[in-house]
Amino acid sequence: TSPLSLGLANTEPEGQTLIPLRQVHPGRRTLNLLRGWGKPAELPKLGAPSPGDKPASVPLSKFLDAQYFGEIGLGTPPQNFTVAFDTGSSNLWVPSRRCHFFSVPCWFHHRFNPNASSSFKPNGTKFAIQYGTGRVDGILSEDKLTIGGIKGASVIFGEALWESSLVFTVSRPDGILGLGFPILSVEGVRPPLDVLVEQGLLDKPVFSFYLNRDPEVADGGELVLGGSDPAHYIPPLTFVPVTVPAYWQIHMERVKVGSRLTLCAQGCAAILDTGTPVIVGPTEEIRALHAAIGGIPLLAGEYIIRCSEIPKLPAVSLLIGGVWFTLTAQDYVIQFAQGDVRLCLSGFRALDIASPPVPVWILGDVFLGAYVTVFDRGDMKSGARVGLARARPRGADLGRRETAQAQYRG
Repeated sequence: TSPLSLGLANTEPEGQTLIPLRQVHPGRRTLNLLRGWGKPAELPKLGAPSPGDKPASVPLSKFLDAQYFGEIGLGTPPQNFTVAFDTGSSNLWVPSRRCHFFSVPCWFHHRFNPNASSSFKPNGTKFAIQYGTGRVDGILSEDKLTIGGIKGASVIFGEALWESSLVFTVSRPDGILGLGFPILSVEGVRPPLDVLVEQGLLDKPVFSFYLNRDPEVADGGELVLGGSDPAHYIPPLTFVPVTVPAYWQIHMERVKVGSRLTLCAQGCAAILDTGTPVIVGPTEEIRALHAAIGGIPLLAGEYIIRCSEIPKLPAVSLLIGGVWFTLTAQDYVIQFAQGDVRLCLSGFRALDIASPPVPVWILGDVFLGAYVTVFDRGDMKSGARVGLARARPRGADLGRRETAQAQYRG
């Protein structure tokens, strides 16, 4: 059974929607590292934002710091689904009641029933989405989306009829809600964020993630639609431009491991991706990094870290926008505990992504848990950008929420 959503504080910044995140413990999970990364053939056209209406909120949960998800509704009355919020894709899909009998993941998740919705509109266009961990096939449909307090958005989404991988069977979320750019969207479907802005239900095409990495609690943090919650981070936010508006890709100047090792020495691309649990870098550089932190090779590209060594390990610092973003070993080592047994895995993985002229890194949840990230799509006057600031410890942010929001409004 899924853990219960934890409630939010009663106050919400004006014009924003707070979505609590939930987290689940997956045990060992196949990591979704192979999305088919690469530079798109053409860039998306960014639409100008429309004036917004009311704020709304959706909670997030986590699955052993590997999957962060929250609840949405589809149809009238709303049929509830948990979805993974994924900045590396741009479509919304959930399993369908009409799914193939032999599509095993379908039987372990909530399924959309078009006959139970009075606002359902058939579309029927076939779609297929390839993820690193498997493929989803189905048909497109149209219905009303409920996300937090936002209701009534008419969205085109995928009804999954076939899910090819057993990874989808063990995955806690029912489906995926993509928060990438329109150019990534399969069949040219408008991404949910664009629809909310275009239909006047969200002020600005901006959202931010606060991920709670504490393995002791099910509270996964918060997704804020329409802005950011200053209670979650230590100001200021450092903003950098998105260099390729498809994935949330930015320029990273350098990576340092302790005082002796420099990686990404000539600069590199960095993709901020909530759908990847770890930090991914080029094979040779990740190998050198593990040599510096004493990583012991395990199966499938994973590295074990001696848990007792964590206090002595060097920091890993990323230079972005002229500012150093430092990860301590507490940030970059993923710790599993079962009774008296502890297992410590490195939060770095190797993957060579063919995207000349610069090497590509993926900054997944290991980085996004340490630094609150604001994803701003921009408008016709200003381009897309990303804002980064150190996350406040969970205990500290609750006491600061009212003060921070009062300052935000001021």
